[in-house]
Amino acid sequence: MAQKVVLKLISMIDDRTKQKAIEGAADIYGVDSIAADLKDQMLTVIGDMDAVALVKKLMKVTGNVDIVSVGPTAPPEPPPAS
Repeated sequence: MAQKVVLKLISMIDDRTKQKAIEGAADIYGVDSIAADLKDQMLTVIGDMDAVALVKKLMKVTGNVDIVSVGPTAPPEPPPAS
């Protein structure tokens, strides 16, 4: 089952560190989607991956990583019946 992991990367302050974080997260097996918000220093990763392996990889690449939330992705809403 796919999960959504939201991480706060303290050192993500410019486009270079943002790109390093995205590339580091993309190396993890099972990652489907990556979204980075430079303003809030948040990285959102969706997929069927190991969250511990993701955090370990990002700590090596970027430095300090805080886990904001880990949970299931929102199920797709069924189309309205008309």
